Amino acid sequence: MPTIRLETTVCASADDCFGLSLSVDAHTASMRASGERAVAGVTTGTMGLGDQVTWRARHFGILFSMTSRVTEHDRPARFVDEQVRGPFGRWWHEHRFEAVDGGTLMVDVVEFRSPLGPLGRLVDRTFLTGYMKRLLRQRNQWIVEELTRRE
Repeated sequence: MPTIRLETTVCASADDCFGLSLSVDAHTASMRASGERAVAGVTTGTMGLGDQVTWRARHFGILFSMTSRVTEHDRPARFVDEQVRGPFGRWWHEHRFEAVDGGTLMVDVVEFRSPLGPLGRLVDRTFLTGYMKRLLRQRNQWIVEELTRRE
């Protein structure tokens, strides 16, 4: 199963990074290129433990829907969101926030698996892992820029 680990340093507090990372509105803004939007569950504001959101977005020219739930929540240190329904055989995303000199180290750990057995593993290995890394970097860069603007 592919695992992605991404580290991003932000000149902001862990609490600010945590809150913005759980904001449905911020996520929508950061994923504007794919037209991602919340269509059910929590569709605006900040999510909390047990909250669900259904996202709809176009990737590779195909419309996808995914419902995820916040399954762990320890403000401001960490939270986890997991797919409840959607295109993946598994989607587990841990967000950690660690204070460092001058700001916060945001650590994303994502475990995912495409459906369809061997074909899904081939897609994960040859294409999807790189695509998912780019999306995570795009979202984190948006967070960095947004928190910098707020200072």
